[in-house]
Amino acid sequence: MVKAKPRIALIHATPVAIEPIAAALAAGWPDSEPVNILDDSLSVDRAAVADLSPALTERIVDLARYARKLGADGILFTCSAFGRAIEEAAGLFEIPVLKPNEAMFEATIGHGRNSAMIATFAPARAGMEAEFAEEAARLRPDARLTSFVIEPAMTALRSGDVETHNRLIAEQARSLKGFDAIVLAHFSTARAAAAVRALVDIPVFSSPEAAVAKLRRLLDGG
Repeated sequence: MVKAKPRIALIHATPVAIEPIAAALAAGWPDSEPVNILDDSLSVDRAAVADLSPALTERIVDLARYARKLGADGILFTCSAFGRAIEEAAGLFEIPVLKPNEAMFEATIGHGRNSAMIATFAPARAGMEAEFAEEAARLRPDARLTSFVIEPAMTALRSGDVETHNRLIAEQARSLKGFDAIVLAHFSTARAAAAVRALVDIPVFSSPEAAVAKLRRLLDGG
């Protein structure tokens, strides 16, 4: 069994991911001990290249090693643009190391065949679609994901305008037709979940909520 107060290392590539996962842990796992590790140059450097470079992968692995040295019982990355690098890091440790969206994709694939994904950071799109396809191949081969990228929402959020961020995402969600579920692509977009749920009548999945539930289950031995 996991110890009474497990230490969870949260590795961030942008400050805007910190608040949503803090809220999800407080609601879903209040007895955990979160530790925030932030390198906000990662998102800048990732946006500057078409694909993950060996140097970026090495940096992700180094951050996971640092988290393990801190005594982490589990590691959760909160940026969606580093999937393959996180997989490499996960193979190095005996503790759970989660990509941001794997739990969310499992949940939405289990719910229905057609899912819509609302993203705000374009460099993360291709990697996330590939991750979804991998999960679909394992869980439900006929599952499909359609992506919508709303970059002005991220611009608004980075300037501190949360209201505009949430409104733009909610407006996009309201315009969607024919989907079984909506996934909010990034940890940062989870703050728009309430606004989206107020406008749509299909399930809305966010990565922080799903990731906390999966990580807790893994550490509890379930």
